[in-house]
Amino acid sequence: MAENQAVWQKFKRQKGAKALAYLRVSTKEQNLEKNKAEILFLANDKNLGKVFFIAEKVSGRKNWRERWLGQIIEELEQGDTIIVNELSRIGRSMLEIMEVLQLALKKGIRIYAVKGGWQLDESLQSKIMALVFSMAAEIERDLIAQRTKEALAARKAKGLPLGRPKGPGRSKLDPFWPEIQALLAQGSSQRYIADRYKTTPSNLNRWLKQKGWRKKDGPKK
Repeated sequence: MAENQAVWQKFKRQKGAKALAYLRVSTKEQNLEKNKAEILFLANDKNLGKVFFIAEKVSGRKNWRERWLGQIIEELEQGDTIIVNELSRIGRSMLEIMEVLQLALKKGIRIYAVKGGWQLDESLQSKIMALVFSMAAEIERDLIAQRTKEALAARKAKGLPLGRPKGPGRSKLDPFWPEIQALLAQGSSQRYIADRYKTTPSNLNRWLKQKGWRKKDGPKK
């Protein structure tokens, strides 16, 4: 949306700590005024100053990195703030939401959610919450890997073929392709996946291209 691009440019020109509200609505939802009013009330209560609004109508099935939120998380700086109406607007799964919160905490970005009164800032409570999120995210990734292994074992027991046929050009990552697909679908970063399977991000990226996997384009910068 051209309107979002204009707002984004104004936001980036602001000096000091900035506050940005991210509104993701489905195509069935039309009225954002109530959401904006609730966000402005919270911003006033927290003395966050002027709030810039980025709104997009997009399916919840779309990975957060491919939405405006991906660019927002990437470019916001320490001390900046993101406000959402509810945490469910951040990601399509708990794993995605936890990944966003972890990245925000690492970069020093504060996140406030109107519904539920959630806040991620410099407080001790927020740091404890982030630690719990981190542990939960790792458990979820392990569960994905375990479910994939069980599915592969079931295929093997039925005598069905597994993975690519033997031959030249095989990679040590090939046996883990179903797991990696699941992690990518859940929004895990390539750096995390590369570390998990003991390879480099560049090698992983080349291997994914050979597999025909392409990262969809996000919003223009």
